Amino acid sequence: MGDALELLRDRATTLAASFSGGVSPYDTLPQSFSDADFVPSATLNLELFFRLAIDGVEPSAADTQPLVDRALTLVHDGMPLAEVLGNYRVGAAFFWAQLIPLLDTADYGVVPQVGLRLTEYLGLIMARIAAALVEDARQPRWDLLERQREIADALLSGREPAGWATDPESPPAPAFLIAVVRLGEPTPGTLTRLRGHLAHLPGTLLHRDGGGWTALVPMVADDPNPERPLIQALALRDSAPHPQFWIGVAPARSHAEIPDAYTEATAVAEVARCLHLPEVVCRRQQMMFEYAIATTGSTRRTLAALLDPLDDQPMLADTLDAFIDNRFNHNAVARALFIHRNTVTYRLSRITDLTGYDPQHPTGISTLMAARTARRLESKSFRP
Repeated sequence: MGDALELLRDRATTLAASFSGGVSPYDTLPQSFSDADFVPSATLNLELFFRLAIDGVEPSAADTQPLVDRALTLVHDGMPLAEVLGNYRVGAAFFWAQLIPLLDTADYGVVPQVGLRLTEYLGLIMARIAAALVEDARQPRWDLLERQREIADALLSGREPAGWATDPESPPAPAFLIAVVRLGEPTPGTLTRLRGHLAHLPGTLLHRDGGGWTALVPMVADDPNPERPLIQALALRDSAPHPQFWIGVAPARSHAEIPDAYTEATAVAEVARCLHLPEVVCRRQQMMFEYAIATTGSTRRTLAALLDPLDDQPMLADTLDAFIDNRFNHNAVARALFIHRNTVTYRLSRITDLTGYDPQHPTGISTLMAARTARRLESKSFRP
């Protein structure tokens, strides 16, 4: 029985460490698992749970303090308490569904023991988190956090935060830079550090939405470079690997402009995520072509379908990509693909035959470039 528990622990640890949002089997987990930096907390939970299940050692308050602190941080940042606690239930069900089928029939006797220990562990953890949250809610800052969240929600939805506009404790700034965060596959802890950077910008309001997080960063209305404080706060180094998150920004020079700026910044962040742009902080002015395609709705899907005839012609698709990436230079394409220049010309003519658009004509290549961008957006589940 001990060997079976050791097997489950090893597989569970590997499963947690391999977490990748949107990829099977993790695609069954809600977005909030990515928002909550799933891997570090899952790894600690598994360590403490299997120590209880195998050795009978109950986690001390000090052992579980990082998990309690994490829950407090998530609630402070705007994640509903029901979701924070509910994720324990969802996570336990996920690991149970993935791990129990790995047992041999002879090891099924361990299942009741695992189930009992899991019930004990979840009860212990949630009781400690709930107690900490009740105590935290008694602190004066709790009212301030709630007020800041409600102000952010009101401003983003186009409502003036009546009654708080002159609040001496947390008056909303007259102008904001709207910064929308969208995630790729960041390393564990990245999102926590990012939210910490955002939260420490004076006067910043945080808002959690369905795809990630949004910060309303106070700005001077006539500042020509309002994203500068944000970039400085992130302390990104050019030599460092891309952090695998993107921030779309748009200025709102008055409260009335905030909803439109929020819509724009969201689309910008989504375009950057889907196209895996090298920039971390992105503006619409950097991607006018891509932004126009992204925000065309049904036209975007129509454009993406123009390349369907190349789905079973990978060499032609690669040639089109190389032709665009090498700025329509036949010789450069030939070198990149290790083929003769005449072969490039032949493949381009085949693309014309199949799609109806000539890559060697300005109108044709413009349409095909738009189609390629649209397809990349669609393949990454662009969410405007």
